[in-house]
Amino acid sequence: MKEKPTVSLPEIEGVVLGHRDGHGFVVRDDGQPDLYLPPNEMRAVLHKDRVKARIVRHDRRGRPEGRVIEILERSSAPIIGRLLHENGVWLVAPEDKRYGQDVLIPKGATGAAQPGQVVVVELTEPPALYGQPVGRVKEVLGDIDDPGMEIEIAVRKYGVPHQFSEGALAEARALPDKVRAVDRRGRVDLTDVPLVTIDGEDARDFDDALYCEPTRVGAGKGWRLLVAIADVSHYVRNGSPLDIDAYDRATSVYFPRRVIPMLPEKLSNGLCSLNPGVDRLCMVCDMLIDAKGLVQAYQFYPAVMHSYQRFTYTEVAAILQNTRGAEAQRHAAMVPHLLNLHDVYRALLAAREARGAVDLETVETRIVCDESGRIERIEPRTRNDAHRLIEEAMLVANVCAAEFIATHHHPGLYRVHERPSPEKIEILREYLKALGVPVTIGDMPGPRDFQALSKATADRPDAPQIHQMLLRSMQQAMYSPHNVGHFGLAFDAYTHFTSPIRRYPDLLVHRVIKAILKGERYHLPVLPIPGEAQAKLAKRMEERGASEAMKRSRGRPSNEVLGWEAAGLHCSANERRADEASRDVEAWLKCKYMRERLGEEFAGTVTAVTSFGLFVTLDSLYVEGLVHITELGGEYFRYDERRQELRGERTGVRYTLGTKVAVQVSRVDLDGRRIDFRLVREDAAAEGRPERGGGRTVGRPMRESTRESSDPVEVLPSRGRASKAGQQTALAGTGTGKGKRSAARAAGAGSAAQSPVTGRGRRARPSRS
Repeated sequence: MKEKPTVSLPEIEGVVLGHRDGHGFVVRDDGQPDLYLPPNEMRAVLHKDRVKARIVRHDRRGRPEGRVIEILERSSAPIIGRLLHENGVWLVAPEDKRYGQDVLIPKGATGAAQPGQVVVVELTEPPALYGQPVGRVKEVLGDIDDPGMEIEIAVRKYGVPHQFSEGALAEARALPDKVRAVDRRGRVDLTDVPLVTIDGEDARDFDDALYCEPTRVGAGKGWRLLVAIADVSHYVRNGSPLDIDAYDRATSVYFPRRVIPMLPEKLSNGLCSLNPGVDRLCMVCDMLIDAKGLVQAYQFYPAVMHSYQRFTYTEVAAILQNTRGAEAQRHAAMVPHLLNLHDVYRALLAAREARGAVDLETVETRIVCDESGRIERIEPRTRNDAHRLIEEAMLVANVCAAEFIATHHHPGLYRVHERPSPEKIEILREYLKALGVPVTIGDMPGPRDFQALSKATADRPDAPQIHQMLLRSMQQAMYSPHNVGHFGLAFDAYTHFTSPIRRYPDLLVHRVIKAILKGERYHLPVLPIPGEAQAKLAKRMEERGASEAMKRSRGRPSNEVLGWEAAGLHCSANERRADEASRDVEAWLKCKYMRERLGEEFAGTVTAVTSFGLFVTLDSLYVEGLVHITELGGEYFRYDERRQELRGERTGVRYTLGTKVAVQVSRVDLDGRRIDFRLVREDAAAEGRPERGGGRTVGRPMRESTRESSDPVEVLPSRGRASKAGQQTALAGTGTGKGKRSAARAAGAGSAAQSPVTGRGRRARPSRS
């Protein structure tokens, strides 16, 4: 009898991604589908370990299941958790449940920590098949209910740098407290120009100041618009300790009631901030704009300025609404200048409309905390003409900066936003067809097509859901030296120039512009090698496949271009990291907020439909939670991906985005950042809704919609001021940071996905989410 030939199973390398339910996944280096690891395979590995695995079987849907055959590298990330003392044994229960195992702490390795306190653990022995991991307490953060504890956990959990190096602090201390005579050399003196700043009430660092005056542009009327931006590059020298720390952070991180700045406070709130009544160094984009809102000429130059007034959005909006009101009388001397700014804003807005930039309205919220850091309320934030005025001014300055760099063929970082992928376009087309939307899109839609769809559906009752689908069909914006344009804003070239205090790409753009003005070439400093987050982002981009435009732009990259690519990936990845850390803190706060409301009933709206249940946002509290499919009653539900709905097989009841429901807060998992709801009984007859088996009453069928799980995309400007008040994630930060915000599901508490359930209500193998 012939022996069967031995089949050599391929070995796969990747990073372990743990799951709170005990199983895990190997995120493969080759970009193929994740490899499922059952709980018994997770005993000797931890979340974030790098392993070599082998596929041992496939489930009935063809998904691979694996076995770990070698641990290539243990994760060096610290573990944060609560120190417990049980039956004479010390252990730490990880705050991040993806680790799956408690860490044993020897008696002499607890340090000064007390039972119940939150600590940072360093592993001394990895886990084994028959042994738990062992570690020692490295840092004591405090008690779980201490004010700000959620932030302390988040910065360590996501690896956010929160302490400046001694070299950077020493360099900051050595800087002057004010502008010196030597700093003024070679600069235009604008101290007699009444530049003003316009920001939120809680802003502490002021990147930009504006001035506008009417003038002739060609044969018609127009305006001269000055956008003055803090000259951070004058103080943060190339490759200095301050520069290395700023690059490491890449961005400031905004939490409710706290900011982790990119630069030390002496610079971010002092020397670089365009505070009122003091001279400051700046880089100016000086533009001539015609009546159609088109830039006819521009120039960049270093200057010295003096902010004449620090305005808030509320004050400027009040003045623009009533130029004879009390607010206008208090600032009478500045009213004509604000009116000039408003006039140029309206011209720029007309230009936006003409070029077809995508403009989608989303709900933006603000978390209001008390002195102890607990949420008092969550309220919607309204945008007024003052917000939009700043947005348009920052946008036009960013465009000029991008064109200036491109025209001089100097390498730099652009803010790129590629067109939607064919796959997402097809999903969107099918969705619109299912809803009976008369307007459709082609295979290669442009921004105008999206804007036309937005307008055509604006008056429909399901407009918010359609606009969410439009938003989620787009790509995510990122930083790259390859200029492929900005789809959402409909710009051929776009970059970030206006926020160098809080964003490292803007600082690099300033250096490039200065070098061009001097007839020199800017060279990147020797920067730290991009880390794990950047590697993951690079892998994602490679998996997705670069667009043809990106490939043509890249060509055969030189070492210089590779350096700029690495810097772009680093800044993009750290931007994502900041967003994730901010969302984590907001989710924690919302969970604590809802923990006090267990058992209470609220009206809500379905804001996401998945195969395993409904995500519902409470109408009055703006908090999101999950109604698991098992809470929907005693029948099978089919998940229709095309329509993004759950439909009951027996009753035909449908749940779609926009369905109105009444829910009760049933469970709050603070560690898991998860809120669970259950549907509550209502008068089904009065609502015209069928009752299902099991005595549960369900929401009436309503308009159909969708919510696709994806990262926020950049469409409209956002300067991040609202983040200081704890808003949701910005619409991927178009560069001004003062714009609309994404209603990304991940921003809401309780958005952590559960183990999926199939459309028929039966449990399936858990997904990675």
